[in-house]
Amino acid sequence: MSPPDAILLSLAIPLAGAALIALAHRRPNLREAVTLVTSGLMFLTVASLVPEVMAGGRPEATLIEMLPGLPLRFEVEPLGMMFGLLASGLWIVTSVYSIGYMRANDEAHQTRYYVCFAVALASTIGVAFAGNMMTLFVFYEALTLSTYPLVAHKGTDEAMRGGRTYLGLLLFTSIGLQLLGILWTWRIAGTLDFTVGGILAGKASGPVVGILLLLYVYGIGKAALMPFHRWLPAAMVAPTPVSALLHAVAVVKVGVFTVMKVVVYIFGIDLLAATGHGVWLTYIAAATLLSASLVALTQDNLKARLAYSTISQLAYVVLGAALANPWGVIGGSMHIAMHAMGKITLFFCAGAIYTATHKTEVSQMTGLGRIMPFTFGAFLIGSLSIIGLPPLGGAWGKWYLMLGAAEGEQLIMIAVLMISSLLNVAYLIPIVARGFFLPSPEPQPASAGAAAAPRGGIREAPMFCVVPLCLTALGCLALFFFADPIYRLLEPIAAP
Repeated sequence: MSPPDAILLSLAIPLAGAALIALAHRRPNLREAVTLVTSGLMFLTVASLVPEVMAGGRPEATLIEMLPGLPLRFEVEPLGMMFGLLASGLWIVTSVYSIGYMRANDEAHQTRYYVCFAVALASTIGVAFAGNMMTLFVFYEALTLSTYPLVAHKGTDEAMRGGRTYLGLLLFTSIGLQLLGILWTWRIAGTLDFTVGGILAGKASGPVVGILLLLYVYGIGKAALMPFHRWLPAAMVAPTPVSALLHAVAVVKVGVFTVMKVVVYIFGIDLLAATGHGVWLTYIAAATLLSASLVALTQDNLKARLAYSTISQLAYVVLGAALANPWGVIGGSMHIAMHAMGKITLFFCAGAIYTATHKTEVSQMTGLGRIMPFTFGAFLIGSLSIIGLPPLGGAWGKWYLMLGAAEGEQLIMIAVLMISSLLNVAYLIPIVARGFFLPSPEPQPASAGAAAAPRGGIREAPMFCVVPLCLTALGCLALFFFADPIYRLLEPIAAP
């Protein structure tokens, strides 16, 4: 299979899978088998592009020409390759987890859920492999629209309000700000192709660079920079596998991925460093990073606490881009992958706790660690990775961000990164401590699919929920020891 064919097939497979899932709606086993096969085929197709990209190639494919000189074009560069592998790989474990969660909680509209999930992953791959900014924008919007039914899945008044907030803020920022920045860029540069060194270098300077940067970073609302972050906590009304999709596999990662891609290939880190406009962005990222962590400390609802944690962690990636030096870009890019593995583990654990005990508040989780040792053990591993402790993957992103801040002589940012890690400890570790070290609660009836147990026994969620969270917890460990291939893949994007 040629690389251009692999690019187009990686988009076609999930769309074809969505159609087949819809046709199998009366046969749940077949529907879920199609989901698993589709996710596996998509990952293998995406992975087939790795050797050429690692060898320095940039496989590309063009579908149609939307406007003269503006095609719907795909090109796989290192950052997009990493993101495509991440999204397609985590879709497999999320699909397995979804089967356990959706069945155990007897969720309604399961076929619609799996269909929208597949379309969302096709949109994510479209963003990852976009060869120009307009192609990225098309799939960025497709992702927003395809995930709206997932956010509003339950159909309750609360879910519909959360869905409206989600859709309204993301469409407002992308159409009102990002699209304006794209059109202005096209007028100035005459192209929207992603180009090493940036397309604005030598064509924009002074205040124009600053205004364009502002339009992009706030127009990319999925990056959840404050104050355009409210959609993310509002989206927590969705089922937990959707939250995992939003926070680890697709939506928010599309946001910070787009910010990084704009900085590297539209502005160019040299232009950003020369004009000094990255400096104010570092302070916005730092403010978001710290304030979201402080809000997380006040949240008793577990998913809400994890949502504000995500807002804080996304700001690490924006900070890396804003540092506008090679170490910052590498650190921010690596943090996309490292945070994804840690955060999907935490959301999987939150869903498993709800499935087994129907508890959602941190204050209700006393003693649950002895009843659900696999879940709380995985939660501990995911938390330590988010905090950035070796030997877990999250340590590498923060390490390179520290190097970037040191290279830029921004001692304040080094202090921000250190304080943030301490705040990570403060809002994550008490959850594990409460689960393992406080007295166990009275026995509760087991949920559907979960095994009942006497007081002091093990009562985990169904196997299809527990196995994925154990795998992603092991993934946090593996990413520490096998970070070198990721570094080597990303190194060209930060080369002078």
